[in-house]
Amino acid sequence: MAALFDPDRDSGVPGGREILAFADAAIGPDRVALDRARRNLADSLGPAAVPAAAAIAATFTKNDRIANATGIPSELRMLRNSKGIRAEFGINDYRSSANTFRHYPDER
Repeated sequence: MAALFDPDRDSGVPGGREILAFADAAIGPDRVALDRARRNLADSLGPAAVPAAAAIAATFTKNDRIANATGIPSELRMLRNSKGIRAEFGINDYRSSANTFRHYPDER
């Protein structure tokens, strides 16, 4: 999990570094970094990995934006099971967390 926030750590996933670098570049403003991330991802996992990773990122972004826009809270079970991770990585500080804590104020 820490590899999500520290690119120097090994995630244990094949092509993990390249996938994370692609994800960072895809949401960033640097076209050169994005082109490099695409090449590295293709070199690591094959050319089909690039559109697959892009489709996953786009779908997640779409679903996340819809959930945030409608104010859908996280499920209580997921919220309780993720308490340590949310604290460790500052996820409770995300603006959209208000949607969840409006329904479950004691789960912060």
